[in-house]
Amino acid sequence: MDTGGNSLPSGADGVKRKVSYFYDPEVGNYYYGQGHPMKPHRIRMTHALLAHYGLLQHMQVLKPFPARDRDLCRFHADDYVSFLRGITPETQQDQLRQLKRFNVGEDCPVFDGLYSFCQTYAGGSVGGAVKLNHGLCDIAVNWAGGLHHAKKCEASGFCYVNDIVLAILELLKQHERVLYVDIDIHHGDGVEEAFYTTDRVMTVSFHKFGDYFPGTGDIRDTGFGKGKYYSLNVPLDDGIDDESYHFLFKPIIGKVMEVFRPGAVVLQCGADSLSGDRLGCFNLSIKGHAECVRYMRSFNVPLLLLGGGGYTIRNVARCWCYETGVALGIEVDDKMPQHEYYEYFGPDYTLHVAPSNMENKNSHQLLDEIRAKLLDNLSKLRHAPSVQFQERPPDTELPEADEDHDDGDERWDPESDMEVDEERYFVSPLNSLSHSPVPSNLCFTCLPFLQ
Repeated sequence: MDTGGNSLPSGADGVKRKVSYFYDPEVGNYYYGQGHPMKPHRIRMTHALLAHYGLLQHMQVLKPFPARDRDLCRFHADDYVSFLRGITPETQQDQLRQLKRFNVGEDCPVFDGLYSFCQTYAGGSVGGAVKLNHGLCDIAVNWAGGLHHAKKCEASGFCYVNDIVLAILELLKQHERVLYVDIDIHHGDGVEEAFYTTDRVMTVSFHKFGDYFPGTGDIRDTGFGKGKYYSLNVPLDDGIDDESYHFLFKPIIGKVMEVFRPGAVVLQCGADSLSGDRLGCFNLSIKGHAECVRYMRSFNVPLLLLGGGGYTIRNVARCWCYETGVALGIEVDDKMPQHEYYEYFGPDYTLHVAPSNMENKNSHQLLDEIRAKLLDNLSKLRHAPSVQFQERPPDTELPEADEDHDDGDERWDPESDMEVDEERYFVSPLNSLSHSPVPSNLCFTCLPFLQ
């Protein structure tokens, strides 16, 4: 069986994809605080590169509709969402007990516009899932999303709302099986936990393991109950390079695609796995990181691309710009065009940066053992589990066409003053979701919907 192992050509004869790109011009204004490594400004820098490389004109550019309280509560607890909506820097001193309860305050600080920020990045990810479900694009992109550590009842690791879980729940309305792949340097713990007991979502995380946040993601953690072997963890050590990474990534993902046969794929493209990241310790080049995007694209399955970590922000913008080009099938020049953030990229002013000469602590023997163990786990799965939709929620409706717009699918006009298409995609509440209790020792909050 051909599992899509060879990347599609990206030149003039390459197979093009219809790409929807979600961006809110306000996202770069949110500020975690002085000295905090998470900087939403990187999303604005990415967008500027996309504009000046001429990539926006090849995509449908959409401003996401902000996720509503009830949309966020499809995964998150009502009281947690209510807390996020109400907390402000001025009132936080009066809510110390709540701050501790919801793990907000240090890694996840309270800042001006916090709830609007959550609504914006979650709205982009769910909006992308809606577009894919309606067959209106082949690939949807939301670089502001990918905040994979957030839990049902608490913030974690700079993440407040888990937009990935919300997007996967949306995709499950249309697809029997959804694959989640995470190439952030940190384990995708929040997403794994949410779907740990179901066979409808497979999670695959490639991450640094051993005395490293969040501390989860052991190769022996494989799922529970019906979800046994549907969680794959690929634990890596410092200094992994492109060759070593793809020695694991391609055979593992190729086998996953063959056995699991997902109807849609969500790829979290955290850029803290790049060489030289402020918080990271891997040694991937931008092309090596983007090869994961190229490989997932080659399977011709609806694909949602999300951001995530990434703390050397000039390299984050470089990476996500290049990966947008990969999604489109367009090879972008290494020489960077002049734009408003040009000075960030000196002294070379190029898109690509050379990896370092740091030691690769991932020995061939270790890589062989990891690959063999995970391929063995995959061999224990039955091919493509059949799923009955016993209580399927209603499809999310697209809004009625606006008569003031000639064409809702019009491409971005580089001569226009408009940064984004104002068309918005709404998310309907999951009215039929059963909220039956889950045992207290399990926090797999998507279980009622998936069983």
